[in-house]
Amino acid sequence: MSSFHAYPRTTGFTLVEIMVGMVIGMLGIIIMMQVFSQAEGTKRATTSGGDTTSTGAIAIYGLQRDIRAAGYGASDAKILGCDLQLRAGVTMNVLAPVTINHGSIPAGDANTDTLLVVYGNVNGSPQGDGISSQGATARYTMQTPTAFAASDRVIAIAKVRPAPCSLILDSVASIGTPSAQDVNVTTGVASISGGYVFNMGQSPKVIAYAVRGGNLTMCKWVDIDLSSAPPHTDNGKDCTSAGLVSDATVWVPIANNVVSMRAQYAKDSNAPMDGLIDTFDQTALASACAVAKVQAIRLALVVRAANLERTTVTASAPTWEGTSTTTLTGAPTNPTSVPINLTSTTVPAGYSWQNYRYRVFQTIVPIRNVSWLGAQTGC
Repeated sequence: MSSFHAYPRTTGFTLVEIMVGMVIGMLGIIIMMQVFSQAEGTKRATTSGGDTTSTGAIAIYGLQRDIRAAGYGASDAKILGCDLQLRAGVTMNVLAPVTINHGSIPAGDANTDTLLVVYGNVNGSPQGDGISSQGATARYTMQTPTAFAASDRVIAIAKVRPAPCSLILDSVASIGTPSAQDVNVTTGVASISGGYVFNMGQSPKVIAYAVRGGNLTMCKWVDIDLSSAPPHTDNGKDCTSAGLVSDATVWVPIANNVVSMRAQYAKDSNAPMDGLIDTFDQTALASACAVAKVQAIRLALVVRAANLERTTVTASAPTWEGTSTTTLTGAPTNPTSVPINLTSTTVPAGYSWQNYRYRVFQTIVPIRNVSWLGAQTGC
């Protein structure tokens, strides 16, 4: 008698079932990768936005601080527009609280502007202190000698403005010798009895700003070392040399990824001046009155995100209100936004400036030490 053996049924997946499972799994992976990609893109955009906001806010705050202080101790038309010898062999042409694209400062990156800011640090008269008499070339008998101290940096000018006007940033050697009214200086200027002495304090600032290599940089043209023996040494850098623009010890980076700085003078264009801003432009300052009529600076910084994107994320160039316009007198008109050219910014090969995100920081900064003097005589 034969016996029948029943074998258990074999279980498992068919080829169709395996393929369906693989398709479902692949769809799941694709969806997860898309979600991850979107989340990562949002994170990058958020992080980049935070970085650009922080960088731009800090950078423009520093510039605002210096521009607001500009002209402190040197804002009177008696000395504005003069050439000023900062130290032996180093002369700054056209003294002004703020100069846009000063002729002695090498240009920054393409399509950017430079700024030169000048101010003192002492509580002296903004219109200078009168010279009663002059016992010797380096000795001034002052109307208010108590306004000066040893090692103060001063600028002396005759009552009748010289032509051409060339001045010296001198240093006070001593006070009260031989007369209590006497202020003795290191060099001195001959024949200026009846003139004026402007006190810039012991640590005046002459600072140049420029965008170089995609960073906001600064160069201290005057840098007084107060720890040195009086008269304190001036360790200022050579801000005028085109060969030193890449030297980080001369042009010190203070803010990364700043790819453009644009600026305009906000001027009182009336004659005589009335203290109100009428126009914005970059016209060179060629006279004392031209300098005195600059009441504020319109300023814009463009900050680039650090992250490079694989696709175009900036469709068009960022803009600023960089056009001339009547604002406070006559019929007010709205300023027209103009694009900021970023085509020359440095980017990796195969990409363009549009593969980055940007943020523009724009403001109008009053030059308070000029405005407080009001309408200056003869302007």
